[in-house]
Amino acid sequence: MKRRKQKKSRLRVSLNIMILFFIIMMAEALFYTWCRVQCREAGYKIAEAKKEHNHLIAVQKRLRVELAGLKSPERIAGIAKTEFGLVMPGPGQTIIIP
Repeated sequence: MKRRKQKKSRLRVSLNIMILFFIIMMAEALFYTWCRVQCREAGYKIAEAKKEHNHLIAVQKRLRVELAGLKSPERIAGIAKTEFGLVMPGPGQTIIIP
């Protein structure tokens, strides 16, 4: 009778160990899956940020070209002549300050 109880208790212990092992393995599998999902999401966010960065660099280049065109002396002189009626000063209109 004592042997049967020992056998049953050993069986229960081994069964509990197997159940615990199974639970640990499932938890590990879920944690691994969660880590992979987080890694993928981070990769997608990085790719999106790189795409946005490249777009902003292209916009910045276009704006620099536009700014250079707006600052050109020829453009400014043309606007001064047409819109404001300004002309280049003659030789008698300039005063040199020593």
